[in-house]
Amino acid sequence: MANSAVLPIRVIPRSPRTRVDGMRGDAILIRLAAPPVEGAANDALIAFLSDALGLPRRNFQIVSGEKSRDKRVSVAGMDVASAMKMLMASK
Repeated sequence: MANSAVLPIRVIPRSPRTRVDGMRGDAILIRLAAPPVEGAANDALIAFLSDALGLPRRNFQIVSGEKSRDKRVSVAGMDVASAMKMLMASK
């Protein structure tokens, strides 16, 4: 696809509900209801981003930070500005 973005994301697992909670530094802060066990938080993050951005799950890939709270997620089919705008609007 022509457009692609790599989003810096900071996750906080085991939150009461999954939601965007603003920015932390230059990263998008996303609270996840899922625990950080056996990839559950990563799966929940991809599912949440897919729903929030209206793209299929196959368009998302965690490119770094798979076992960290600080992640970089590649999004095929959308530029950084559009993705950030949509995620902040879902807040």
